[in-house]
Amino acid sequence: MNAYAISARPKQRKRLIIVIVVVAILFGLLIGFNTFKGIMIGKFMKSMGNPPQTVSTMTAGYQAWQPHVESVGNVRAVHGADLAFDVAGLVESVDVKSGADVKKGQVLVTLVDADDRAKLEALQATAQLAKLTADRSKQQLAVQAVSKAQYDTDMANLKSAQANAAAQQALVDKKTLRAPFAGRIGIITANSGQYINVGNTVVTLQQLDPVYVDFTVPQSSLDELQVGGKVAVTADAFKDKAFAGNVSATDPKIDLSTRNVGVEATVANPDKLLVPGMFTKVAVDSGTTQRYLTLPQTAVSYAPYGDTVFVVHEGSPPASDADGKPVEAKSSADAKASKGDASKDNKGPSHYVQQVVVTLGPTRGDQVAVLSGIKQGDVIVSSGQLKLKNGTPVDINNKVQPAFSPNPQPVEE
Repeated sequence: MNAYAISARPKQRKRLIIVIVVVAILFGLLIGFNTFKGIMIGKFMKSMGNPPQTVSTMTAGYQAWQPHVESVGNVRAVHGADLAFDVAGLVESVDVKSGADVKKGQVLVTLVDADDRAKLEALQATAQLAKLTADRSKQQLAVQAVSKAQYDTDMANLKSAQANAAAQQALVDKKTLRAPFAGRIGIITANSGQYINVGNTVVTLQQLDPVYVDFTVPQSSLDELQVGGKVAVTADAFKDKAFAGNVSATDPKIDLSTRNVGVEATVANPDKLLVPGMFTKVAVDSGTTQRYLTLPQTAVSYAPYGDTVFVVHEGSPPASDADGKPVEAKSSADAKASKGDASKDNKGPSHYVQQVVVTLGPTRGDQVAVLSGIKQGDVIVSSGQLKLKNGTPVDINNKVQPAFSPNPQPVEE
């Protein structure tokens, strides 16, 4: 038994060695095949080159930029009041319709005043009699027919009677509600026969052209504001319309809680679209107009290490070696020969891009000002730059352009 075991050991070792050698050969073949495949794929990809990318472009050009201070404000009428009666009474008639434009002095609402008018007529008759008596006393005094005391008494009675008549006339006038200025009235809820107490609001009257717009700006912007400066006002209700005006006044003090200063602008409102209480956005011109190279904000790749844009150049991208580094320049003869061969064989894109670091300035709407890095006339990639790198060939398609408005408005579908 022991002799059989001893004789079997060399055979087991031989089999184990054969298995290990076979496994090692298989692993070697597998590794070699994968390495060879990777090399061949790399060579194939290098021979293919960078595929062209489709982008949209825009030519960099100068635009005029007007610096301004932005704020939000509220519309206030130049003349506005809630009208009420000084006396109580029953409504006799409503002489206007709700929402009508009225003139100064136009009758709006009238209270029942028959008793007051009758009393007025009686007092006016008493005043007329007192005047006749006073005139007679004056004539008689001239011929010494009456005493001076009688004449003074008759003149005092005349003035008293005239004052009583004037007081009653004022009471009658209070029974008629008139427009104190021209404007547009609101909704009238009073009806004939309704009893109205003293001080109850009957109707509101607002003058709508022009209007005031009240807003605030930080104290740091106070030196940029001037009385008479231009103002542009927009409202959400009228997205495509801007209302022009001028700064008419500023508060003489700054709010201690907000450190803002109040500003009043007078805005023309010929169509009477702006109404008191409306929320508005205000842009006040400050300083002189500046000229900046202007691009859409979508053309800029923002990054912590620097903002960049892609400049489009004509021709083929510069040649590079296997590591992506530029190759050394060829001699003039070789360059001409290679250029001629390339012109015969080149049927691909005729443009490529180069990434450039830029210094940005202020922004407005969809636009951004470029202070340095590019020059006027440079063709800049406006969209599609996320798939680009230096030397990437591009196909230009400008059928669709990104937004490029200095004052964009939301689009409602």
